Amino acid sequence: MTEAEGRKPQSDEAKGTFDPEITSEFAIPKGLATPKGPRGSQGAGESETTSEFAVPDGLDVGQAAGAESEGSAFSLPRTYSARHAPPAFTPAEGFPVVSLTKDVPWQDRMRTMLRMPVAERPSPEPPPKAEEGGPAVPRVLDLTLRIGELLLAGGEGAEDVEAAMFAVCRSYGLDRCEPNVTFTLLSISYQPSLVEDPVTASRTVRRRGTDYTRLAAVFHLVDDLSDPETHISLEESYRRLAEMRRNRHPYPTWVLTSASGLLAGAASVLVGGDLVVFVAAAIGAMLGDRLAWLCAGRGLPEFYQFLVAAMPPAAIGIALTLGHVDVKASAVITGGLFALLPGRALVAGVQDGLTGFYITAAARLLEVMYFFVGIVVGVLLMLYLGVQLGAHLNPDADLGITERPLWQIGASMLLSLTFAVLLQQERSTVLAVTLNGGVAWSVYGAMHYAGEISPVASTAVAAGVVGLFGQLLSRYRFASALPYTTAAIGPLLPGSATYFGLLAIAQNEVDAGLVFLTKAAALAMAIAIGVNLGSEISRLFLRIGSAEKRRAAKRTRGF
Repeated sequence: MTEAEGRKPQSDEAKGTFDPEITSEFAIPKGLATPKGPRGSQGAGESETTSEFAVPDGLDVGQAAGAESEGSAFSLPRTYSARHAPPAFTPAEGFPVVSLTKDVPWQDRMRTMLRMPVAERPSPEPPPKAEEGGPAVPRVLDLTLRIGELLLAGGEGAEDVEAAMFAVCRSYGLDRCEPNVTFTLLSISYQPSLVEDPVTASRTVRRRGTDYTRLAAVFHLVDDLSDPETHISLEESYRRLAEMRRNRHPYPTWVLTSASGLLAGAASVLVGGDLVVFVAAAIGAMLGDRLAWLCAGRGLPEFYQFLVAAMPPAAIGIALTLGHVDVKASAVITGGLFALLPGRALVAGVQDGLTGFYITAAARLLEVMYFFVGIVVGVLLMLYLGVQLGAHLNPDADLGITERPLWQIGASMLLSLTFAVLLQQERSTVLAVTLNGGVAWSVYGAMHYAGEISPVASTAVAAGVVGLFGQLLSRYRFASALPYTTAAIGPLLPGSATYFGLLAIAQNEVDAGLVFLTKAAALAMAIAIGVNLGSEISRLFLRIGSAEKRRAAKRTRGF
């Protein structure tokens, strides 16, 4: 007791009951102490009461048998077993059941599942295919990223790439995964359960190449993996993927060079050229193709490859004008531009934007802009040189395009055929895409020339037909829609509007040039939107299962 406490006056009750052996006023008096049981064997000098809130020994309640000890809210329950854990968590009100049978392509099945939040995805109908003891999660994620890399590098849309990655993970029992695709980076995250740490892996796309044969092979692999009746081990999947990478292109280099020349010649016939124009455009395009290959071998960026490839067709057209040859020099230059316009990248960029992948869409469209600028610079250099040498190029020549339906339909089919060869398509798909291109030009010609409808609206409808037929053919073959649509839009590309816009700018008629270039941009957007709209119409009206399953495919929540 301190000196200050000693000077403090005590009450009468404290004076009368003070006992130095009692350490607390809440202590039980000696006469009322309860005898200790076996647990009360403390030392002689140890206090028997440790807290004023302690439960008396006589009132102790024994712990019920089997009761769990108190733990963290995030700790696993005692009855939880990772081997027999439920594959998904479904609330009481339920979620739309998604059919995972083979009545629809795997793209639709996986796209429907992928658009749902992780916690709301229903459990798979068939049991997941697993190897002895189950495959290692990092190896499954690595296989998924490699497959996604081939698809993205081949020009596939970001939505279909994510659906393919989700299908691969799901086929090996990894349901709680989230793929993410941007223009150059793929990543995927897998979380075994809500209380376990996620596993994340990523892969960067360094090189891009156009090989639709390899793209189709990857789609077949994903289709086999997502088939519940087919059991493919992880080693077998790696082996098939390695074979795809090792396989050579289906067409040799000389065939590709010849195809680029025939494509330019067919495009020149579309805009009113004759046999001489066909040959001149073909020679110019083949020279440009060889120069582009030479630049690629020296490691120059694609911007300079497009710039160099655009110069020979323009130079040949100017040379014919300076030589006073009675041909349409504009048709020669326009035919060369058709072989260079990046229609594939444009369609993929607009499709990504319409499906909600805005970062990837912006990157793809920026790539298209750089390629287009390279073409513009190459053609403008030749046009400025021709104007300085006295070449009389007529920017109003587009008004005199002759209507030759049979020749133009044949030229459009030849253009689609050669475009398919340049895209390295499978030989089994070339005939279908050739017919699709002829149908596209027939629809455009019937609306624009016969019906006198604006070229932008005619192009959009024709591109929509291409997208619809391409989607139907891809569903019939259980393959990607790109091989059936990309080459078929070749006859619709705005080559003539691009050329006349550049020619007007070269002749210091900037206003007229901007009008033509704006028309070219509108035609390009009409092609891309039309192709995507045709694909969406096919998905809208074709059977996916039921109306409830269609509602589960909404990309956003609340609309």
